[in-house]
Amino acid sequence: MSTSLFDLPDPDEPDREETPAPSRGRGRAPLAVRMRPRTLDEVVGQKHLLRPGSPLRVLAGTDAGPAGPNSIILWGPPGTGKTTLAHVIARGHGTTFVELSAITAGVKDVRRVMDEALTDRDLHGRTTVLFLDEIHRFTKAQQDALLPGVENGWVVLVAATTENPSFSVISPLLSRSLMLTLQPLERSDIADLLDRAVTDRRGLNGEVTLAEDAKNHLLDMAGGDARKALTSLDAAAGVAFSHQTTESDREPDPREAGPVTITLDHAEEALNRTAVRYDKQGDQHYDVISAFIKSIRGSDVDAAMHYLARMIEAGEDPRFIARRLIISASEDIGMADPTALQTAVAAAQAVQLIGMPEGRIPLAQAVTHLATSPKSNASYTAINEAIADVRAGKAGPVPKHLRDGHYKGAAALGHGDNYLYAHDQPNAVASQQYPPDELVGRDYYRPTPYGHEKQLSHRVNILRDMVRGAGD
Repeated sequence: MSTSLFDLPDPDEPDREETPAPSRGRGRAPLAVRMRPRTLDEVVGQKHLLRPGSPLRVLAGTDAGPAGPNSIILWGPPGTGKTTLAHVIARGHGTTFVELSAITAGVKDVRRVMDEALTDRDLHGRTTVLFLDEIHRFTKAQQDALLPGVENGWVVLVAATTENPSFSVISPLLSRSLMLTLQPLERSDIADLLDRAVTDRRGLNGEVTLAEDAKNHLLDMAGGDARKALTSLDAAAGVAFSHQTTESDREPDPREAGPVTITLDHAEEALNRTAVRYDKQGDQHYDVISAFIKSIRGSDVDAAMHYLARMIEAGEDPRFIARRLIISASEDIGMADPTALQTAVAAAQAVQLIGMPEGRIPLAQAVTHLATSPKSNASYTAINEAIADVRAGKAGPVPKHLRDGHYKGAAALGHGDNYLYAHDQPNAVASQQYPPDELVGRDYYRPTPYGHEKQLSHRVNILRDMVRGAGD
């Protein structure tokens, strides 16, 4: 017995096998609800949680073992399958499934479930599975009310949360439950789900076909959220059918006209979002990132912000953008503003910590800093020239006074002889030869007169005179 929203007719039950799928004109459940998996094998993604013998398989009744089912806390971003997994568990045999929402339930509701669960266990030998959505919204007192039932095995708790349970769930409840972390779905996982929804009898039943560019637009807009992808597909299908109805002045009969094609125009109209022409594997990917970096290098903060927005809207990997900003901070700004690299690295770390869409904010801050900073490629040019000399064979012996003199026999070879310890010299600068003989006097780093390097240029000249000696 289940007292949840999952009590929906199953079109694949034997007595419904010959019932035709409902047409688009009749009311029915949303596509995301109809396409919820019935078994764990139909679940897309989360393979790390679905191995044989895993707690989820034991809960769903697909695997058995000496250990009984454990209470679990499902933690993950929206649309990754927390409610879906609860739906599959609800179909398990020999259990009573009860669903509560932390938004509407109170302590009284929790205690009622506990009392009924104890009765079911003692009188009927049935296990109660309690699905508690949004557990992070429960107060400490409400979570405390769960403890007796969970600890004594009156209920098996399946709790779902988008917040870190370490901060939002009380310690006693955490210690009595297994915390399972759900990962954001891969693009390929959601693509498979869309393909299944188009053809599956519970879904669109082959009444539509999905154009590849429309599919890519739906995937871009989904942002790893399976529910959002299916809802968008349902809306796009509705637009496609309404256009066909308008053109023919009557509701189309799929048996006469064949499948309706969902085009990119239909997907754009349904989502009220224009698809960004951006191929993440082709010319657009390289052209836009090139324009982005060149805009930063050229100090055009507005153009740089445009290309950043374009990549974000197209679903570009924010980690790729962050890596390019780190490179730009050293290649194009360098010591003209040494803090630019710190900002770029901080933005990359922030994106890793908070994800998208909020990650766009530190990325935008880094773009603003880099584009408006004074520019210098002196460090970039210096390392390139040094590498070119090394490749040309200009890598002579290290001067003897700089060689390692700590091992036995080094002194007999003259290693470390006459080495001047810089900290013992005036101004902590020692006048001695550092490069190999053929590179004495070779300047790689040439500071620009911009930003911090304007002051650094004077210092570098003084240091070179002191290190090399006025006569070199």
